[in-house]
Amino acid sequence: MTQAETSPKSQVGFALLAALTALLLALTLYWGFIVAPVELQMGIVYKIFFFHAPSAYAMYLGFGLCAIGSAVYLSKQNDTWEAIAVAGAEVGLIFWMIVMITGPLWGRKAWGTYWTWDPRLTTNLLIGMIYIAYLLLRNLGATGEAERRFASGLGLLGGALMPIIHYSVQLWRGQHPTVITKKGGGLHPDMLMALLLGCAAMTALCVLLVWARTRLERDRQRVLTLELDAAELGLLEEQA
Repeated sequence: MTQAETSPKSQVGFALLAALTALLLALTLYWGFIVAPVELQMGIVYKIFFFHAPSAYAMYLGFGLCAIGSAVYLSKQNDTWEAIAVAGAEVGLIFWMIVMITGPLWGRKAWGTYWTWDPRLTTNLLIGMIYIAYLLLRNLGATGEAERRFASGLGLLGGALMPIIHYSVQLWRGQHPTVITKKGGGLHPDMLMALLLGCAAMTALCVLLVWARTRLERDRQRVLTLELDAAELGLLEEQA
């Protein structure tokens, strides 16, 4: 690690963020399950919403970081930004899986089925497949420059699709419900507070995970560089 990454200030900042994340998650659980009332039509199943929607927001954040990191890497070949891109993709996929699990559980109660080819569900599935392909290419394939640049292109493609996911309901009139706005009936103040706490908790958790995973990826890059340098040095000694 570099001096900046191992400095006491960085370690304290990481610890404080971890503590804040734990506090926000605890508050979300308390407000969502104890304070917020039960929804009249869906009952207690509605409380999935306090984790489903914030996880979707954190998913956008992770994939957005991957897209930004990929763009910077393509323009400057900066290893730190590529590490951020890899971290963003991995963390984004964690929240994507949460969304894809909690969504069907909610849909079973709301629609009577776990899955329907709703535009938002379909485009969300597509973007997950793109970032799975990104990570397979980046982590399981060759690590040459061509492969890294092609993977970065996939990261950018996924980022370009995110607005389509968000506006797919308005564009193609899917079944996905509108809840937060007055058009969808609005939210009770305690429900809104639980949702806001959930968004804050998932955002903090996303940043914390990306921070930790970026550190690990930078270490992996340095080890790989040392291995390549050692191999080249051994080859030169053999030739000498």
